[in-house]
Amino acid sequence: MQEARPPGVILAGGRSQRMGSEDKGLRLLGDKSMIEHVIARLMPQAGRLAINANGDATRFAGFGLPVLPDPLPGFPGPLAGVLAAMDWAFALGAHRVVTVAADTPFFPADLILRLQQADGPAGFSLAATGDAPDWHPTFGLWPVSLRHSLRRDLLVGQRKVISWALQHGARPALFDTVDDPFFNINTPDDLAVARLRHDL
Repeated sequence: MQEARPPGVILAGGRSQRMGSEDKGLRLLGDKSMIEHVIARLMPQAGRLAINANGDATRFAGFGLPVLPDPLPGFPGPLAGVLAAMDWAFALGAHRVVTVAADTPFFPADLILRLQQADGPAGFSLAATGDAPDWHPTFGLWPVSLRHSLRRDLLVGQRKVISWALQHGARPALFDTVDDPFFNINTPDDLAVARLRHDL
């Protein structure tokens, strides 16, 4: 169920506790912030872009993108960011929305194409690697028609992305593990590794 360039949302709504509670996406990787790398990688693949983030939105003003706070209080996790993405995409008239993580700057340049190819009857897919598979659930193509179900489930305590996604027909879009395209930066040590990788 391919559609040209669905809108994309960068998930940056976490508390970054292992990074000293600073915005991971604003940490430098080379001469640009991580989120700038993510925007540059996502922009050729997606339609309109937005950032899901909580707190003072002005810290992202320099990127010129809408900032979408979680629609529920208390930092309920990435599913709340997905709901913010769904609500925004629905308001744009889109049927589906892509999400990516702000702390994963090396994700595949053909991410959206591969998600579209894998989506199945539900029009819903998540990135994965390996045979098991190893899911990367912040990288997904989400039908906005599920927003009411997601809001209801979040309100009763659902926090598990994979569990919720599989209940609603998500399929894996399988990617190679070569060069670890979904390497995510959670700690200062991870950031050091990413900086070495970026400089190669």
